[in-house]
Amino acid sequence: SRKAANIISAQIIMKPNCVLGLATGSSPVGTYKTAIEWYKKGDLDFSQVTSVNLDEYKGLSPENDQSYRYFMNTNLFDHVNIDKHVLSFRTDWKQILTKPAVNTMDHSQTGGVDLQLLGLGHNGHIGFNEPGAAFEKETHCVDLTESTIEANKRFFESEDDVPRQAYTMGIKNIMQAKKILVVVSGEDKADILKEVLYGPITPEVPASILQLHNDVTIVADEAALSKIDM
Repeated sequence: SRKAANIISAQIIMKPNCVLGLATGSSPVGTYKTAIEWYKKGDLDFSQVTSVNLDEYKGLSPENDQSYRYFMNTNLFDHVNIDKHVLSFRTDWKQILTKPAVNTMDHSQTGGVDLQLLGLGHNGHIGFNEPGAAFEKETHCVDLTESTIEANKRFFESEDDVPRQAYTMGIKNIMQAKKILVVVSGEDKADILKEVLYGPITPEVPASILQLHNDVTIVADEAALSKIDM
């Protein structure tokens, strides 16, 4: 978390008005906590930063404690001096396509993402770009796979409450980021991390496309790296 926060901090210091693509889930929580610590010490200034959220469930309001807007507010935004959020929390996909970019995850009007933070799903998904027959290109609405619903049901009262659809940046949006930072932890991610880094580039493992990006940093613990010969 500290290493990942260092990389994000360096981006903000080098370009105070940078665009950060931010992820939710368990992987970046420690990174955000560290960034908040540094902000409170006066080492970081988020006042000119624009954030673009990676994904959001369809149908959950920003006030819902399982929405990704709520997650970002409670884990980062409420604790630092950032006021530019480019987040999607629309309940209707058509609205996203017709509203200005400042109300969506479309980052075309932000000048592009300077640094995109990613976690890694057990099936190799990044954002909600699930394994499939082709790499999705743009920000889009997706049907969540059973494995993703299963993984997320622990956050809801019952499996029936887990949204079946989500909005996500597409693979093309992610690949257009100038720099990508992937945070991975745990032995349960060891097999998929090895496949992502050294396996074939295939839509069946969406994160494998990152092999083609010219500036990707993987920050992982020993458990996640245990299947890779160092």
